[in-house]
Amino acid sequence: MDLVIGPLDLAAHVDEALAVQALAFGLGPDEVAVRRQIVQRHMQYPGARALGATSRGSLIGFVYGMPNSRTHWWSTVVEPYLRAQNNEYWLDDSFVITELHVHPRHQNRGIGRRLITTITDSAAEPRSILSAIDTDSPARGLYHSLGYIDLARQVHFPSAPKPYAVMGAPLPLRRR
Repeated sequence: MDLVIGPLDLAAHVDEALAVQALAFGLGPDEVAVRRQIVQRHMQYPGARALGATSRGSLIGFVYGMPNSRTHWWSTVVEPYLRAQNNEYWLDDSFVITELHVHPRHQNRGIGRRLITTITDSAAEPRSILSAIDTDSPARGLYHSLGYIDLARQVHFPSAPKPYAVMGAPLPLRRR
């Protein structure tokens, strides 16, 4: 496969990226419309950046993130869960992985690993945090293999039907 990992102007390619996310995450049109607005807002935050994985000119995966701020909505939701586990300090000096998705036909080929390690390699922060559906899944297996540990489990986001786990890892991420 002629895979290229590189910077992605996510604001300009939001529909293409959200099409990948919709397939990977099972999103419907209404959820995609809401996420389009969220992505556009996130990409205006200081330090926000995105990478894309392309093959034969088509986007097959992407990741984006930013330096964490306790004022961001995500942080305000996860903070009480982290505090209850004495892990609240992870919200400071962290690079948050906001989204990471790979098209289902291209999963289990190391693309997600390359995306997340590449974006965190350029982070100035000493650690990374993220949230993932709190189930035994290939995504959580990937995060654990990179050195992420569970900081809080059974985290409930408003309007999300399933609970999440908040995970964190020191940077640089562990390599296989």
